[in-house]
Amino acid sequence: MRSWHLDRRTFLLGSGISMALPYLEAMGNQTAAAELPARMCAMYFPFGVGMPKEGSDLHKWRWFPNGEGKNFTFNESLKSLESVRESVTIIGGMSHPNGRRMGGHDTGDTFLTGALFDKTLLHNTVSVDQVAAAAVGSQTRYSSITMSTDGGVGEPTRSSTLSYDIKGRPIPAMNQPLMIFNRLFGLADEDLKRQQRRLRSASSMLDLVMEDTNSLRRRLGRHDQEKLDEYLSSVRQIEQRVRRTQRWLDIPLPLLTDEERSLLKLEADSEAPKEYMRTMYDLMWLAFKSDSTRVATYQIASMADASSVAGPFPFREGFKANLHTLAHGWNKPEGAVALGKWDKFMTEQLTYFLQRLKSTQEGDGTLLDRTMVLHGCSNSITHNNNNYPLIFAGGNKLGLEHNHYVKVGSDVPMSNLFVTMLEKMGVEAPVFADSTGELTPIHA
Repeated sequence: MRSWHLDRRTFLLGSGISMALPYLEAMGNQTAAAELPARMCAMYFPFGVGMPKEGSDLHKWRWFPNGEGKNFTFNESLKSLESVRESVTIIGGMSHPNGRRMGGHDTGDTFLTGALFDKTLLHNTVSVDQVAAAAVGSQTRYSSITMSTDGGVGEPTRSSTLSYDIKGRPIPAMNQPLMIFNRLFGLADEDLKRQQRRLRSASSMLDLVMEDTNSLRRRLGRHDQEKLDEYLSSVRQIEQRVRRTQRWLDIPLPLLTDEERSLLKLEADSEAPKEYMRTMYDLMWLAFKSDSTRVATYQIASMADASSVAGPFPFREGFKANLHTLAHGWNKPEGAVALGKWDKFMTEQLTYFLQRLKSTQEGDGTLLDRTMVLHGCSNSITHNNNNYPLIFAGGNKLGLEHNHYVKVGSDVPMSNLFVTMLEKMGVEAPVFADSTGELTPIHA
């Protein structure tokens, strides 16, 4: 038996850098499953999904699966989820009752709150992630991490954050990958310029902690050494991606005529949205893996399409419309195919994140087994606030059962899902917003 153990909150230090470590056997080889942390995250996208009529020639681009219960099949839009099917539930029929009373594109602000929030009642309520953060946030360096493509808080009904504090005030989101990366490694805002000067003279942030890394590595067993090397390699890859992504994020899409666009070869830019989304997912994965936080939100795009950084994402991927215009084509033959292909692209990025979590071992399972992931939209089709397209994944070791297509009636509010998520986080919250109970079909 080892004569020493690493504390669960062990960090690598160097030149002011503080890098949290992942779970290692030296932190307690016999750690009880109950002691491993539960986590939750939520992602949001606006304007709805492809919904061609069932049985039509375009049916394969319908977002929702075929069948029901465990007897369901994915259409093209969600097909990439097949690789993580045992950890995924698709929820149909669910929405926020208050959302049905609001404007067609006014519900992004309330995706995680369930509040009634319109142009006459400009007041929100606490979001489910912040209820969880208030309960478990003291156990990690950051109580939660709030991210979005646009950053900040945006405007009422066109918010650029999913998170709201106990008084319903928006929590500013971070959108610069470099800022998030620095935040994870403990760089205070006032130290950023000083540390960035040091980083310019170093090939990587890892170089600044390498002496501490080598000292620790000599004390670890072979398996832990391999896990540490794998973790550091992942951090280096993410750091390199962050640097690449940072270069193009603030560069606006040039305005082109149709003739110019037809001549333009988009291959050079086609990876930009994919690179950015995967970088944000990587940062979330890194935050969970290092136990820097157990609660995170990521708004992929906001309802403020005209001014949103993510508005032109489809253009950058070779589509002929921005997000809002693309969504409006859901019931037109050509538009339904285009929107379906965009849905497929979005799902593939989510699948990348889920596979990242699934491939990371932790105790008696994987990171995905103890991480609940909610991904969805507050429109089914553009301007329709019913039947939210919702993907709920992970948490298999938290008492959740997946591999379902769950259909619920309009009498089941989305807040019931939030009550279940909070219960699995160990948070005592029998009621949230307008909930009527838990979402029992997903219980193991």
